[in-house]
Amino acid sequence: MPLLIILVLFVLALIVLIPLSIVQRYRVGTSRSRARPWLVTLNVIGISLSLALFLAGAAVTNIWVPRALLSAAGGAVAGAVLGILGLALTRWERSPDSLHFTPNRWLVLTITLAVTARLVYGVWRGWQTWQATGDDSSWLAASGAAGSLAAGALVLGYYGAYWIGVRRRLLQIR
Repeated sequence: MPLLIILVLFVLALIVLIPLSIVQRYRVGTSRSRARPWLVTLNVIGISLSLALFLAGAAVTNIWVPRALLSAAGGAVAGAVLGILGLALTRWERSPDSLHFTPNRWLVLTITLAVTARLVYGVWRGWQTWQATGDDSSWLAASGAAGSLAAGALVLGYYGAYWIGVRRRLLQIR
C-alpha cells in the first residue's frame, strides 16, 4: 500500500510540474547563448540520433497505428522548414573570438504552444476514445497517436535543422 501511495504522489507531482517545464523550455529556448563548438556538435549528433530512433519507432508503431510513419516524417520535414526559418529570424552577434545567438521568441513560442496543444488534445482524445470503445487496438488507432507523433517529430526536425545551421555558421567564422 505505501508503494501505491508513493507512485500516485509521483505521478501527481509530474502532472503539476508539466506547466513549469513548459515555461522553462520557452525561457531557455529564447535566451541569448554562446555557440560553443563542442556543444553545438554534440547537439547535432544527439538530435540526429534521436530523430533516427524516433522515425524507427514510428515505423514500428505504423503496424498498429495507420499513417504513423507518414505523420512523423511529415512532422520532421515541417520542423526542418521551421528550423531554417528560425535560423533566418535568429539574431546573431559576432565577436572576434565567439558567436552568440538569440532565437526568435515568437517562433519558439509558436512551436512550444503547438506541441503543448497537440499533447493536451491527444490526451483528451485518447481518453474520450477509450471511453467510447472497449477494444484496445481500435482505441490506439482512433486516439490520434499519429498526430502526436507528428508533433514530436516537428520539434526534432526544428532543432535538428536549427543546430545544423548554427554549426554551419560557426564553421564559417572560424
